[in-house]
Amino acid sequence: MTHPQRHEPNSPRDLVGIGIGPCNLSLAALAHPLAELDAVFYEQRPGFDWHPGLLIEGATIQVPFLADLVTLVDPTSPWSFLSYLRTRERLFPFYFAERFHIQRAEYDAYCRWVAEALPGLRFRHQVDAVRWNPERDVFEVDHTQLDHDGEAEALGRTYTRNIVLGVGTAPHVPDPLRPLVDAPGVPVLHAADYLAHRDSVLAAGHVTVVGSGQSGAEIFLDLLRHRPPGREKLHWIGRTEAFAPMEYSKLGLEHFTPDYTRYFHALTEPVRDRLVAAQWQLHKGIDAGTLAAIHDELYRRTVHGGWPDAVLVPGVRVRTAGRIAATKIELHLEHLQQDTRSRLTTDAVVLATGYRERPLGRLLAGLDPYVRRDSSERPRVDEEFRLVLDPSVTGSVYVQNAELHTHGVGAPDLGLAAWRSATILNSLTGKEPYPLPTRTAFTSFGLDDPAERVPSARQPKRLTPLIDG
Repeated sequence: MTHPQRHEPNSPRDLVGIGIGPCNLSLAALAHPLAELDAVFYEQRPGFDWHPGLLIEGATIQVPFLADLVTLVDPTSPWSFLSYLRTRERLFPFYFAERFHIQRAEYDAYCRWVAEALPGLRFRHQVDAVRWNPERDVFEVDHTQLDHDGEAEALGRTYTRNIVLGVGTAPHVPDPLRPLVDAPGVPVLHAADYLAHRDSVLAAGHVTVVGSGQSGAEIFLDLLRHRPPGREKLHWIGRTEAFAPMEYSKLGLEHFTPDYTRYFHALTEPVRDRLVAAQWQLHKGIDAGTLAAIHDELYRRTVHGGWPDAVLVPGVRVRTAGRIAATKIELHLEHLQQDTRSRLTTDAVVLATGYRERPLGRLLAGLDPYVRRDSSERPRVDEEFRLVLDPSVTGSVYVQNAELHTHGVGAPDLGLAAWRSATILNSLTGKEPYPLPTRTAFTSFGLDDPAERVPSARQPKRLTPLIDG
């Protein structure tokens, strides 16, 4: 393994990463063996954690274990999931377990192992502002070092030639429900905080889960398993027309390949926007195994007669909501197909309403004059994941999981994290430390000839025939 370089305080670094989630952790792991690259990564949290409120026992990630931080571009990396298992002496148990999809808690533990070992990661560092300094041709990154209580301890500034933003996503709370989340009393919480408040939710008389994606399904199943038969008192509602399975056919999964990402990026902006909205089932559906487990649990409760006290209603949105006294919540519902309305009184609400890209406006306010935007005022992002900036800016700002509008449904997918990180490092270094495949899908998404992207097959050496003499 390489050792971190000694860094002169005022000399510019090659790269500053902002945020340490799986995407930038992947980049840091792949950058580690590149001795010529001087990089540092800042994160305001005290350590790595990945959706801690959703590490429900038995819940698995929705991509195979090969979609770790590095394997799909460098299977020999010391930071692979299999390397992690080896250091924990768990390779043989994993081999016999025959699991292609690992538990979320195990993926989180793997990422923690990488984060604790990699040099160049600076936790408890909050980035406050980013500016371009035209006199020095560098970016200025202002940051605050935090103490163990999260209070400011020291101020700092780092100069860098390039930046990569990996600030991730934030829990989304629909407007009608935001006042309830902010007020004390009856538990109304986002799924991101579920495990921290699980006991109080289980203790509530009646619980409503809002959201028809994977998180909603997992939380509904967890609640169902821990409620007494016949007294479940659960509602599960969501806006989608059905509790729909995720598209998981082999050809369907080819939408999460570099081939599709390149195809999508080349489309016009209106077409891209239309596709993102239409392809929700590729990344917002529910794992078929989770749906089967819910049905099995509900069916088990009918064996001795009667039906479980659990109501599952898709195609419903929450119009408004309010508190009744200090102990209950009233949800005003609208059925989108029937065009009917009703009210639901409940004792606790879990909002499995997803995540949204964190807005970059505040962080990049100092760069705003240089950022080129599309017709919807979103930053333009080129094929190599760089913000399109004014030509006077000689450095690059790369983005990770903030390019759904330009690169498609694969942007938040863990399976493309290593490829995107490698693409960024190849672009950043001007070399090719990570050779990438020219073709990754059997599907041809456009009318261009896929053969043009396929290296010619290696031909066997032609031998000279022996001639009897």
